[in-house]
Amino acid sequence: MRGWWQDLTDLVLPAECGGCGGPRTALCPECRAALTGAVPSRVRPEPEPPGLPVVHAAARYENEVRAMLLAHKERGALILAGPLGAALAVAVRAGAERAGAVRTAPAGTEAGAGAGAGTGAARGGRAPEDGVLPCGGAGGFGGPLALVPVPSTRRAVRARGHDPARRIALAAASDLRRTGTPARVLAVLRQRRTVADQSGLDSRQRLDNLAGALEVAPGGVRLLAEGGRVVLVDDLMTTGASLAEAARAVGAALRKRNHPYGRTAAEEAWEAGGRGRAGTRVPLTGVGRPEPVRELGGRNVEGDTIGAAVVASSPASFENKPELTEELRRCR
Repeated sequence: MRGWWQDLTDLVLPAECGGCGGPRTALCPECRAALTGAVPSRVRPEPEPPGLPVVHAAARYENEVRAMLLAHKERGALILAGPLGAALAVAVRAGAERAGAVRTAPAGTEAGAGAGAGTGAARGGRAPEDGVLPCGGAGGFGGPLALVPVPSTRRAVRARGHDPARRIALAAASDLRRTGTPARVLAVLRQRRTVADQSGLDSRQRLDNLAGALEVAPGGVRLLAEGGRVVLVDDLMTTGASLAEAARAVGAALRKRNHPYGRTAAEEAWEAGGRGRAGTRVPLTGVGRPEPVRELGGRNVEGDTIGAAVVASSPASFENKPELTEELRRCR
């Protein structure tokens, strides 16, 4: 485990850029642009796992961005949590805008006092720097955005000395509040059983490995119910299995709270025979999974109360074409 003196040294005298390895800087301007310079996009892995919520990503997982995430996660470059959190905040905001949880304020308008309780933007009565205001003073979903990090295994946390997703989520929530979007981190997910190392597993094996592995900790359901739109957050999406399992755990906990005496008729009908995007019957269980896994298909739409955001995702998963990035940025 890293000593406190190592963390302090990294903060005061960064040895090299976390992206390109350039000397005497934590993150050079070019690598910062690679992390936050692109337009955030909805991402879909192929194949898309059952139950995956709508996911937005800030950057493509390649080159400098890949190096930054690995430096923060595996080598304890904690100084990168701030820039990575800022990138995650961009992805969270993009998903919230698309779902109607926040709106873009016209230029020159003022932010209401409810736009971000406790933030400087709200206290000053000025519009946030990026012009994004919460709808209804509380994200349009009854409260601030609830960022729920996908937890690392206990073994990984011990080996790394920190939980990367949680640390980045805290930085993202701070950035969102600073720019006028109420947000808080709810670290309510926990491992309920041991899982195998994901490296080397394909998408189906990862789904089976993680199915039923997460649960909401006692007291977490109340916090989720009191908040606004839930946004599952992680540093990286590859197959989407982790986010799908996190969505299942959160959804199951909220459904149990809302219907403590059993499933609704609509839920029973869905499990009896769901319909996919093309109107065909879809499988409801997976081989080797300890419980049914729903194929949400058409339910994976904007406006659901659960969304997801990541710092980076594989280049092939992006909906935005690279050649459109500059044009989209000018229009934003």
